[in-house]
Amino acid sequence: MDYVKIAKEKPIAILGAGGVGKPCAADSKLAGREVRLWDDPQFAPKTLKYVDKSGIRIGGPQTNLLMFDRHGTAFLDIVTDDLAKAVKGAGLVIVATVALGHEKLFKQLIPLLEDGQSVHIIPDNYGTLLLRKMMRKANCTAKVIVGGWGTSPYGARVLVKGGVLTNDVNIGDRVCLMRGAALPATDTDTFVECAKQFPPFDPVTFSDNGDDFGWQKGDTILDVSLSNVNPVIHVPGAILGAAVMQNYTLFGGKRQNYSLYAHGLSPTIAQVQVDFWKETNEVATAIGTTIAQVNLDHFFARSSIYGPEYMGKDYKVPFDEDYRYRQEPYGDGPFNLETRYITEDVPIGCYLISELGKRFGSPTPIVDSMITLANSMLQRDLVKQVGYSLDYLGIGHMDKNALNKWMREGVYTK
Repeated sequence: MDYVKIAKEKPIAILGAGGVGKPCAADSKLAGREVRLWDDPQFAPKTLKYVDKSGIRIGGPQTNLLMFDRHGTAFLDIVTDDLAKAVKGAGLVIVATVALGHEKLFKQLIPLLEDGQSVHIIPDNYGTLLLRKMMRKANCTAKVIVGGWGTSPYGARVLVKGGVLTNDVNIGDRVCLMRGAALPATDTDTFVECAKQFPPFDPVTFSDNGDDFGWQKGDTILDVSLSNVNPVIHVPGAILGAAVMQNYTLFGGKRQNYSLYAHGLSPTIAQVQVDFWKETNEVATAIGTTIAQVNLDHFFARSSIYGPEYMGKDYKVPFDEDYRYRQEPYGDGPFNLETRYITEDVPIGCYLISELGKRFGSPTPIVDSMITLANSMLQRDLVKQVGYSLDYLGIGHMDKNALNKWMREGVYTK
């Protein structure tokens, strides 16, 4: 089956109308593709309001070393809360919801999947494992490619003005390096070729011959989720920098100007992030896979290890330099601890690293401490509340050989 041709010629269905979905939809339409944007009926009255009439406007600096950008207002082909209407006949199916919404979406999506489609979860956050598990339990026989990416193609925010969510999107930067993989890994080559038909990834293809940027094929789907930089940057930065965040306005700062990167990081917090990353790398090794290779010196910078993804391997903003990540009125945040930086990245990102470490004999004391501190600071058990586990992903019973057989060849051991 020619998955790449289908991805190139058929419409793009983008599922989720938040900070990933809205810019991806507008970007794809401005590039000339047929685009459908869906959101859950629970959120659609707010997130999709007036999109069919106003379109989605993309602005912002769109910073990247290649100076690749797209600006303008995009009017989409379909804007809907009817999932079947969005997915029917689509070639690329882009899952752009938060991880905590994956299970609800997948229950509805699985019966609608069609032969030849490729499903891309952005960012993966273990979503591919969950989707494949649910497809297996539902006896889904659709011939589809399923995989995920380690990060979003942008640092983007949807403007909220006077408490009203708008259709105005600010792209702070465009990522020019993407790491992804399919489940099974034998599909990864085709998965990446399909991704090249998704316009938000155009800067990656544009730069693929360079030393700094391009396509990175993850060794396995766990490689991709473990390579996600969000938990390692967000969690230590938000927890250990909480006093700066909570006191920012007391010293004359405007709330919308606060940035974790500009104000919440420091050399000592960076050292915790380095140790967090090292533990993650050791867990991956114990599993029998890899994670992305990064220059640990980049943690000791305002731009952290995220900066090189859009400005190249030599990009490093020292801690003693002013660094404005995003300008008002979009803000950067987080502005409190009730944010996905904690409520998603702790019970999913941190906890699954910890559980994989326990399962395969690789201790994670730094990661574990982040979970303990987050639970204390928010005064509730985030892990218990969210309910993610290795069993939830369908891999809790697997030893190293069985897990690798599943990830690499698609052979599932009950």
